[in-house]
Amino acid sequence: MRRIRSVKRSVRFPVSTALLRRLAYASIVANVAIVVTGGAVRLTASGLGCPTWPRCTDESYHTTAEMGVHGVIEFGNRLLTFAVGLIALATLLAVLAHRPRRKGLLGLAVAVFLGIPAQAVIGGITVLTNLNPWVVGLHFLASMAVIAAAYALWRRVKDPDGPAVAVVPGPLRTLAALTTVVGVAVLVVGTWVTGSGPHAGDGGAARNGLDPEQISQVHADAVFLLLGLSVALVFAFRAAGATGPARAAVVLVAVELGQGVIGFVQYFTDLPALLVGAHMLGSCLVLLATLSVLWSTRERRPAPVPATASPEQRIPATA
Repeated sequence: MRRIRSVKRSVRFPVSTALLRRLAYASIVANVAIVVTGGAVRLTASGLGCPTWPRCTDESYHTTAEMGVHGVIEFGNRLLTFAVGLIALATLLAVLAHRPRRKGLLGLAVAVFLGIPAQAVIGGITVLTNLNPWVVGLHFLASMAVIAAAYALWRRVKDPDGPAVAVVPGPLRTLAALTTVVGVAVLVVGTWVTGSGPHAGDGGAARNGLDPEQISQVHADAVFLLLGLSVALVFAFRAAGATGPARAAVVLVAVELGQGVIGFVQYFTDLPALLVGAHMLGSCLVLLATLSVLWSTRERRPAPVPATASPEQRIPATA
């Protein structure tokens, strides 16, 4: 009788796989949104709208009327961090409540949840260092890491719990991994370009001292390399008869082309704020498309259910 009550208590608030996927997807969207709003803070010169951290001013945790629109924009972005954190917390609690327990989900959910306050702390350091461009770049890359973890969680929820099986030959998996590494390098160099440009986030913020022309050329070269590798993946996957990976690679090429067009237009039009913001959104989409290609090179199959498994354990994890 005690055992029956224990089982009933453990599944009193069951969380379906469908709900778990929606929460994981919401976490991706929320983290992409905060990257875009963070860009809006910088592009409107509101980076020091709240001149200190964790308070907005030395006397207040919130903005004041004297701080004007810049204070509202910066403080609003800080409030969004709490909303993103709440979504991550809800996802973590859903993972804990989900039955049967899924292998690998808890670590990813914890990584997303802890990544958000870590990213917020780095954001606070950017304010305390008067928007040091290297710290600002690290702030952006920290957000990219959280997005990658959220994407991994979303895909892992979808996958069964069986072993991962490669669906393309080893050399193509290596090519996909190399493409991912180059994609990360493009993001890193992109932060250097931003740190050398005019959008400092505040009129008094320093730049990183790199020559904008030269570092922009390095960034463009890395983008061309990424695009070439992505096109190679399309043809290689098709030659191997891997329809799913080929489709993911086509999407990646399309996103890269769109991002490239925005990048060139913003460069030759003196970096208008609206296009720079669109370019930041494009960076998130390129990262997600790259991860999609990497995930498509293998698949997980349902794990065999032991004959002695309980009825709860016999429920398919992807039901």
